[in-house]
Amino acid sequence: MAHGKNTVFKIDDSGGTLRDISAYCDNVDFPRDQSSAESTGFGPTGGARSFEVGLNGATLSVSGKWHATPDGYLAGLVNPTASSTFEYGPEGSASGKIKYTGECFLTSYQTSAPLDGEVTFSAQFQVTAAVTRTTY
Repeated sequence: MAHGKNTVFKIDDSGGTLRDISAYCDNVDFPRDQSSAESTGFGPTGGARSFEVGLNGATLSVSGKWHATPDGYLAGLVNPTASSTFEYGPEGSASGKIKYTGECFLTSYQTSAPLDGEVTFSAQFQVTAAVTRTTY
């Protein structure tokens, strides 16, 4: 069983260098989806609908404590001219651990500074093309 404290998240900066921002993050969400298209036609279907597999997709959401270092990397991805590479290791980066890699675009970057709390950040990414699942 994996523990979230070992999670690794890396993202390209605006210059294309993969940067590890794990130390500043406290949450990574990586939902993936699979669409389907109904293919039911008229005639004998046995009273059941039928479907075909469609396209798959993914997004990434990252949040944590604000710091100038990841802020510089992430703010530089606003209005990108190209996609950014990401690397996500939900159970850490030790040899043999699972990692997901792919390309994404920053779709939202937000900082929050409450009067009586820590300054935080959140960033949302749209994954483009296929995600690769390998190991470190």
